[in-house]
Amino acid sequence: MKVIAFNGSARKNGNTAVLIETVLAVLDQHGIETETMQLAGKPIRGCIACYKCFENKNQRCHVDNDVLNGCIEKMVAADGIIIGSPTYFANVSTETKALIDRAGLVARANDEMLKRKVGAAVAAVRRCGAIHVFNSINHFFTIGQMIIPGSSYWNMGFGLEKGEASKDDEGMATMRTLGENMAWLLQKINA
Repeated sequence: MKVIAFNGSARKNGNTAVLIETVLAVLDQHGIETETMQLAGKPIRGCIACYKCFENKNQRCHVDNDVLNGCIEKMVAADGIIIGSPTYFANVSTETKALIDRAGLVARANDEMLKRKVGAAVAAVRRCGAIHVFNSINHFFTIGQMIIPGSSYWNMGFGLEKGEASKDDEGMATMRTLGENMAWLLQKINA
């Protein structure tokens, strides 16, 4: 089993990374292979609504000059997908939004190719707005017919400066519980 995590933060080693890595550490303890893809510094743009993905049906976005098709390949190969984003003006980062919009459309164009994979949203936040980030990412999972494990709280952690989220005891506990529940669900599905 494998889980791919996408860090949609502009900071490679910021609070979003801390939260994602906490979930992945638990998955690793359960023998689940994990990988993180940082979107920071990589070119990724929004959907241009060309709808070529519906014509081509090749599990790829027609726009092939950024990292999106590599992201899609990793999603297709994985059993589980984690998407993490910081909270920017009560919403996901632009990188996360581009990933969601384009991968989501390609998945729909290709017979719901992410259907029944396990998906988990992770949100880093300074103060407010993370529930909208959490919901936006989960909308991608639910419209794609994916399965979402719960946790002990909504999957968010608080902190402003790099690494500060690691001091959010409840947020870190939520990430560990998410990892446990995601591992349990993946094991049940793949039994």
